[in-house]
Amino acid sequence: MIRNPIDVASRVSPRLSELLESRVNDPDCEQPVTLSTVRRFLADLLPAEFKEAERMHHFDVSESLLDELDALIEEFGRSALAIDFVQINVSEQLSRVIEAVINDENRENPPTLAVVKDEIVAGLGARLVGEGVLDEDEDDTLMSEIETLIEHFGADTPAEGLLRYE
Repeated sequence: MIRNPIDVASRVSPRLSELLESRVNDPDCEQPVTLSTVRRFLADLLPAEFKEAERMHHFDVSESLLDELDALIEEFGRSALAIDFVQINVSEQLSRVIEAVINDENRENPPTLAVVKDEIVAGLGARLVGEGVLDEDEDDTLMSEIETLIEHFGADTPAEGLLRYE
């Protein structure tokens, strides 16, 4: 199956993203999970009276999720991979690391996820703990988180676009 080259997850509501992620991570679910398999799952959760009147406008959360899913299927196709539509939220700790790499005045180009990983390997997390930017236990998960992002988005993805602002 072909992965979508654009960041389609940014166009998905947080509730639908959570549903898609739960289906993708469900070990009992058929792999690969597509938009159509998630739609079948969601439609099966609706009461029978809603299934019969599915084409009518509803204001219930389940129907709005179904409508949103239908719009994605119409635009991207039934066989689009659900994982592509799951929103990835970068932790606050990794955001601090990314900001530190971005703010490095010796850097000429905007950092990619691979560059951030290289900086973590080179000890940036420990340095930020020493500077008080991160708490001692906050650098423990940085490597697994950056590797997950690289797996999802690719090593050459600009890191700045994934910053989490609160």
